[in-house]
Amino acid sequence: MHKTLKGAILDMRSFDRGDIDLRALSQLPVSWSEYPSTTAGEVAKRIQDANIVITNKVVLDRAGIESAKNLSLVLIAATGTDNVDLDACRGRNITVCNVRGYSAPSVVQHTVGLMLNLLTQQYRYIQDVGKGTWSETDVFCLLDHLIVEAKGKVFGIIGYGTLGRQVATVARALGMEVIVAGRKGTVPAPERVDFDEFLKQGDVISIHCPLMPDTHHLIGRNELSLMKPEAFLINTARGAIIDSHALAGALRSGQIAGAGIDVLESEPPDVSHPLLQGDVPNLIVTPHNAWGSRETRQRLVNIMSDIIKAWQSSSPINVVV
Repeated sequence: MHKTLKGAILDMRSFDRGDIDLRALSQLPVSWSEYPSTTAGEVAKRIQDANIVITNKVVLDRAGIESAKNLSLVLIAATGTDNVDLDACRGRNITVCNVRGYSAPSVVQHTVGLMLNLLTQQYRYIQDVGKGTWSETDVFCLLDHLIVEAKGKVFGIIGYGTLGRQVATVARALGMEVIVAGRKGTVPAPERVDFDEFLKQGDVISIHCPLMPDTHHLIGRNELSLMKPEAFLINTARGAIIDSHALAGALRSGQIAGAGIDVLESEPPDVSHPLLQGDVPNLIVTPHNAWGSRETRQRLVNIMSDIIKAWQSSSPINVVV
C-alpha cells in the first residue's frame, strides 16, 4: 500500500464546476488540498509541503518550484506546458507530466462551430433577429450578410497533430480541400505547403500548433497581408500565436473577412485588449472554452488519476520532464 502523499490542486475551478465525478482523484492515496484558484503570490505557501501539484494554468516558476522542498510530481491538467518552468523541475529531478488527447472531440467541434458561424454569418443574423430587423423587413428572409458554403473551399491547418488531423476529417466531410502548412522559413516536408504559399491559398486557416519561441506571433501583419480578403482565421490553440494588434487592424481594414478566436495572450484578458473593442468587425471571441465540454473535463480527471497511479508505480506516463 502506498503511503499517503500530500497534493495541491491549484486551480480546481478551471475544470470542475460541480458537474463532474472527482472520485478518480479522491480515492487515490493522496491527501488533497483543493483551491478554486491561486494567485502568483499564493503559490509558494500552497505548495510548500506538497509531494504532488496539479496546475492547469497557474504558473509554477523557478522560485515557486524551489520553495517546494517535498515536490516530486508536477501534473499539468492540460497539454500545453508553457506555465511551468521545466528547467527548474529538471534541476530538482521533479517529474512533470501533462494530459494529452483528452480534449480533441470538444476542440474539434468548437473549431468547426467557429468556422460555420463565420461562413454562415449566423452570429450576426442572431443579433439581427434580437434587434427586430427580421420583423421589420418586407421579405421572408434576411440576406444582409454574405453567406458562404464550405464545400469546395480550401481549409488550411497549422499544426497537424491529433487536433489538426481530426479537424481535417470534419473539413473533408464538408467537401473542403485540406492543406497543411510547412514550418515557416523552411523547405516544406512532403505533403506540406510552403508557409507563405499556404497563407495565400487558404479560405479558412485554423491554428492547432503549440506556443513555442518560433510560433510566437507566427501570424502577424505580414502574414495577414498574404491571406485572401475573403479568408477566415481561426485560433483555438494559444493566443500569442497571433499578433492581436495586427489582427484587429486587418479586420478593421477588411484585409481578411473574419476571425474566430478562443484564446488570447493573457487570460482572463484586460478589457483594453485589442480584440475586445466594439469596433472590430467580423470577429467572434469565445472565452477559452473550446476544450470545456463536460465529457472532456471528466476525461481529464480520469487521465490525471491514471498518470498519478503510473507515477506511484514507478512507471510514469505522459512524461514531459
